[in-house]
Amino acid sequence: MTAPGPRNLITDVPGLRVGNAEDPKALSGVTVVLPEAPAVAAADVRGGGPGTRDTDLLDPATLVQEVDALVLSGGSAFGLSAADGVMAWLREQGRGFRIGAARVPIVPTAILFDLNNGGDKDWGPRPPYPDLARRAAETAAPDFRLGNAGAGLGAKAGVLKGGLGSASAVLEGVTVGALAAVNSMGSVTFPGGPAFWAWPFERQAEFGGLPPPARAPSAEELISLPNLAPGNTTLAVVATDATLTRVQARRLAIMAQDGLARAIRPVHTPFDGDTVFAVSTAKRALSDPAADITRLGLLAADCLARAVARGVYEAESQAGIPSYRERYSQDIAARRTGKTRERER
Repeated sequence: MTAPGPRNLITDVPGLRVGNAEDPKALSGVTVVLPEAPAVAAADVRGGGPGTRDTDLLDPATLVQEVDALVLSGGSAFGLSAADGVMAWLREQGRGFRIGAARVPIVPTAILFDLNNGGDKDWGPRPPYPDLARRAAETAAPDFRLGNAGAGLGAKAGVLKGGLGSASAVLEGVTVGALAAVNSMGSVTFPGGPAFWAWPFERQAEFGGLPPPARAPSAEELISLPNLAPGNTTLAVVATDATLTRVQARRLAIMAQDGLARAIRPVHTPFDGDTVFAVSTAKRALSDPAADITRLGLLAADCLARAVARGVYEAESQAGIPSYRERYSQDIAARRTGKTRERER
């Protein structure tokens, strides 16, 4: 069995830091994933309503081979401007793709929709996202907050408060990590109770350590649809210290999308913009590329499922949206004492 890394965060992957910054008034924020050196990356987009910037640069057929940072932002399309703040900061550090005497930092970005979450979005002519992203980059570190942090501040997961989650796994000296800003239309829990869809993948009670679900959902419960309110998206980054090509990184991102399917139901809907980035810090060579990518993809999907559940578990109630622990406090206590009960959604 694999075990989490020492932090159980994506930053257990050597060569990565993460920074968060929030605007409490707007109830929105930005998360920046910052490699210590330019890194191979790829992206896979499955949601029907994505908002992205510079993801075309990650195609294996394009010129640029590496990225300088990845940005996850709230704010819908306004949040795409977050890349400007990170680019400006990176340029001051002398980083970026060299074109003659010029340097252009490569900062692929994806956004989630949090404009209707109760925050004050009347920010005038300049959205706060470039400044938030710059602050997140400046303060990026191996340790960072989860739950109501960064891009997870204004997030909602079905009927629960969403948030920022992370997890990691180590297998035979290779580390895989995942980061998720969970703002899904779909539910992350079984119908009528506190069990996460991701419960089989939990490690070390990272999202509550509850016993297995008391029963399987009925067919009627499984096909019931949530409130179809538009404006969602789960954003994710999976990372490894294994040395990958861009083609291999793309395969890692594709396989990691299964982690969203293991943790959210339904997922990849027309109302979501679900996007997964994959990044390699290239610290360890692959010995058997096809077999190794298969194992890494499996780990990445499991880590991402855990990161989704952990992001919701760590979130706090906000603006009338109940947190997981508030909504299910009685159910959790009952499950731990073996006295299960049901609750209608």
